[in-house]
Amino acid sequence: MIFDSHLHTKFSTDSKMDIEDAVKKAKELNIGLIITEHMDLKYPIKGNFIFNPEDYFNEYNKYRNSNTLLGIELGMRSDCVEENRQIIESFPFDYVIGSIHLVDTIDIFREDFYAGRTKKETYEQYLTCMLECLKSHNFIDSLGHIDYITRYARYEDKEIYYDDFSEYIDEVLKTAVVSNIPLEINTRRLRYKVAADSLLKIYRRFYEVGGRQVTIGSDAHNAAAIGNNINIALEIADRCNLKPVYFKERKMEYMK
Repeated sequence: MIFDSHLHTKFSTDSKMDIEDAVKKAKELNIGLIITEHMDLKYPIKGNFIFNPEDYFNEYNKYRNSNTLLGIELGMRSDCVEENRQIIESFPFDYVIGSIHLVDTIDIFREDFYAGRTKKETYEQYLTCMLECLKSHNFIDSLGHIDYITRYARYEDKEIYYDDFSEYIDEVLKTAVVSNIPLEINTRRLRYKVAADSLLKIYRRFYEVGGRQVTIGSDAHNAAAIGNNINIALEIADRCNLKPVYFKERKMEYMK
């Protein structure tokens, strides 16, 4: 079964989706899903982008089965490594995405993150932060949306081109390979040809440096977005000789 391995329901600050709507949509599409609620410790706004894992499992365990799994999207920060590790070790998550949402404690969403800096400076800082966090968070299952910054960057051309940042991207990819961490193909931007083309080059390079598996996730925050562009992601994986996988009880499973 194909799995959408990245979506957010009401336990995430930025989503109001009901899990029953998510399950219904997945059944309509004949796909599995993994709920991955946001956990960004020390987020600048107190109480945002964190949730109580105990409440999460108490409420959602009744929905858990072979096609509906319970995970987490962990905001990686160099000053939260042990706290993040403790959360993962204390609760029975099926799957852990490691993502970069903040750089130097500033949310990448914010306009002031880009103020007074060139695209080159900002993207290199972002990738450097990603590399440092990936090295310290070797307990994650997959590296989330390597292109996350392109959603919010305040530049005329937001795209992350491999040729422009090859030195930095290579280090991220090689570190993922050494730690046996798959890359996520996040489908949110794949409807744009420029995004799909630039990401294709990154995933091809991932294979060249030894990567073999990818996870696939829509990053849906509402039921209508579940499964969006998954076929494009599967095509990218196939063209790069990468095998789509998902995680159950923290163990890698190949999609069939």
